[in-house]
Amino acid sequence: MPRRRASSSSRSRIHFHPWVEAQGESPFVWSTLGGIAHATEEIDVGVGVTCPTVRIHPAILAQAAATTADMLDGRFFFGVGSGENLNEHVLGDRWPEAPVRLEMLEEAVGVIRDLWEGENYSHHGTHYDVENAKIYTLPDELPPIVVSAFGPKAARSAADIGDGLWCVGPQEDPLETYDEAGGDGPKYAQIDVCYAESEEEALDTVYETWPNGEISGELSQVLPTPAHFEQATEMVDREDVAESATPLGSDPEPFIDSVEACLDAGYDHVYFHQIGPDQEGFFEFYEENIEGEF
Repeated sequence: MPRRRASSSSRSRIHFHPWVEAQGESPFVWSTLGGIAHATEEIDVGVGVTCPTVRIHPAILAQAAATTADMLDGRFFFGVGSGENLNEHVLGDRWPEAPVRLEMLEEAVGVIRDLWEGENYSHHGTHYDVENAKIYTLPDELPPIVVSAFGPKAARSAADIGDGLWCVGPQEDPLETYDEAGGDGPKYAQIDVCYAESEEEALDTVYETWPNGEISGELSQVLPTPAHFEQATEMVDREDVAESATPLGSDPEPFIDSVEACLDAGYDHVYFHQIGPDQEGFFEFYEENIEGEF
């Protein structure tokens, strides 16, 4: 039986804030992507995901993504989603309810695609206005727009407006809805992991820096500040993290099993989110123990 393949890629978030203070950093991603473009030659790079609806106007993000795609010369994918109040409230804008956010996302993606045509463009829609705008720096190949979805409405929207699907973990329901709605693009799954010398060390790292991973439902979309996330994660016990599906430690089998679960569900791209500061250690661990398995 031929060995299945999981692609490698780098992915950045478009955050203004971290979820909790212990995470420490939250840089402006478009500056970071310029550095990544300079430092890499082969790896695919994407944002997972950008909210193009409230804090940053879609016309500005159309230009930012086009420039980044040009610098990365065909290696960039543009992930978009309906966002989180944590980042989007900072200019004092109202945080709309979920159906309105999805409507805004659909209009925003249309604006971005129209601007990527490279012609003088105006738009006066329900949520956005653009007047006499033209993007002059465009890549030879436009980047695919990969749409984040967790529920059925968002999954159907991803099939309608996107070039691919982004999801967290091996969730089958959004994938099935996406396929049924005619989606035929690449399917990205994120898995949270924490490589460390021991399982206990990894558990300590996750419990300190990623307790927000145990927050379920829509709460993570509506909380406005890291302080609010820290209040919510007071309900998270160390045992909750230990019992989660997050691979911990230095045994490669749980990491490989997580990838297999995503591939079995139907995803064809898997993104590892290494929790904690030891990114270099994780890359060495991945290269030695995981990369050759797929």
